Amino acid sequence: MNSIVTKCPKVSLSNGLQIPILGLGTSHDGGYSHDAMLYALRECGVRHIDTAKRYGCEEQLSIAVQESGVPRQDLWLTTKLWPGEYGYTAAKKACRDSCSRLGVEYLDLYLMHWPDAMVPGRSNREVRVETWRALEELYNEGVCRAIGVSNFLVSHLKELKEDCSVVPHVNQVEYHPFQQPEELVEYCRQEGIVFEGYCPLAKGQALSHPTILQLAHKYARTPSQICIRWSVQNGVVTIPKSTQNERILENCQLKNGSCPESCPQLKGRVISIKPPCLPSQLPPLHLSPPAGPGSSHS
Repeated sequence: MNSIVTKCPKVSLSNGLQIPILGLGTSHDGGYSHDAMLYALRECGVRHIDTAKRYGCEEQLSIAVQESGVPRQDLWLTTKLWPGEYGYTAAKKACRDSCSRLGVEYLDLYLMHWPDAMVPGRSNREVRVETWRALEELYNEGVCRAIGVSNFLVSHLKELKEDCSVVPHVNQVEYHPFQQPEELVEYCRQEGIVFEGYCPLAKGQALSHPTILQLAHKYARTPSQICIRWSVQNGVVTIPKSTQNERILENCQLKNGSCPESCPQLKGRVISIKPPCLPSQLPPLHLSPPAGPGSSHS
């Protein structure tokens, strides 16, 4: 098994577990490729995979993990609970169903996908509390090694802290140079909640921004590498998505991060990138997004 990822840095959760700071995301609407997942696991050494019941690819992911030959204990698997299955009983069943589809006995991280419960006649807060109680029990039973939330704002996190006994280990939120929720990031850090960012490339919109292009040219890197490196250096667990081998390989090549400069053979040719070293810190990026549709969704 070839691997260009020699040692991916990890971030400690409040319970002592460590999550790889760089992972591979999946999504619905064509956001999963069996061949690309195998390539990521076998050739790029990716050991952190993020998915969700909503994406409809848990069973396919299970097949790829089995075929990859990567031991279960070496993988960090995250999946998410969709609001349609919120509530105490439904949440516990949904978690075990996800485990079954993924072919595992436990999840490394299980997230509530959204703060809105969408249950007629009941408040969002009431349903969130009931659902979180189920996740707390799954955590205490060892079915989930860590539990968290996704797309929660400060107000949602404060309510959960008031109502429950286990503070979320992770909050997964959209994060990129156009979307920097600084108040939320700071609150999470104060409360010991690891901040995880999805859509680090802003669904590709950041790749053509003049500042990103200038940095990419200066350091002989690609725009996506600049965006991902910027997110990682800010201490954000980052999960870029791709179904293309070349892009997955590119996204793993972070100088001063987890990957070396030289790359394995790819499609019959050897790619070797020897750029000048990136600085220990890229400059702060506060960019205005291009005009267009609204924000991305996990």
